Amino acid sequence: LRVGALATLSRNFQQNFLRSVIRDEQLRLVLESASLDELLERLRVHKLDLILSNRLVTADEQSPLYCRRIAQQSVCLVGPVRRGRHRFRFPQDLDDHALVLPGYSSEIRGQFDLMCEELGLQPRISAEVDDMAMLRLLARDSGSLALVPEVVVQDELRERVLEKYCAVPGLFENFYAITTRRHFRSAALKSLLDGQAARPAEPG
Repeated sequence: LRVGALATLSRNFQQNFLRSVIRDEQLRLVLESASLDELLERLRVHKLDLILSNRLVTADEQSPLYCRRIAQQSVCLVGPVRRGRHRFRFPQDLDDHALVLPGYSSEIRGQFDLMCEELGLQPRISAEVDDMAMLRLLARDSGSLALVPEVVVQDELRERVLEKYCAVPGLFENFYAITTRRHFRSAALKSLLDGQAARPAEPG
């Protein structure tokens, strides 16, 4: 099974989605990372079976693509574990913290900037990062609050390395599976996609 993943996509999400095929001893998984344009070109010439992306793509006459949403994650502000139990108030308490944000290529960033403009907020930004793996490291080590889909830092939250300050109201990241029309679709790919279709989008 040949899967392409957007280079900036959360590694945790990829592993969670592919868990069933990773454990299949009868299957060899090939996982490639690249830009969306590079991955789409490889999909068109059938060098990939599937692309995982957090960006929606649309089909045209030359590219009969199928893009289905396979998950939706809440976007959170996470940061150092606090000793006090004062509840973080959004957006009032943003002024007290520096922020680590996704880069401008991220749809999350666009949504967050629009929200800040509508609320009249001017957040203090300490870093901007395109790659979710690096954003995860900065969330863990910088001492700033990080704006991330919860899946990106699921291990750190579970182990209490980081704390979830709040889910940002109305802010979500969508994850998509992109395929193309083929006369033959492998049983592994069909099982993977059918399993996701039967599962509701994750709220968090």
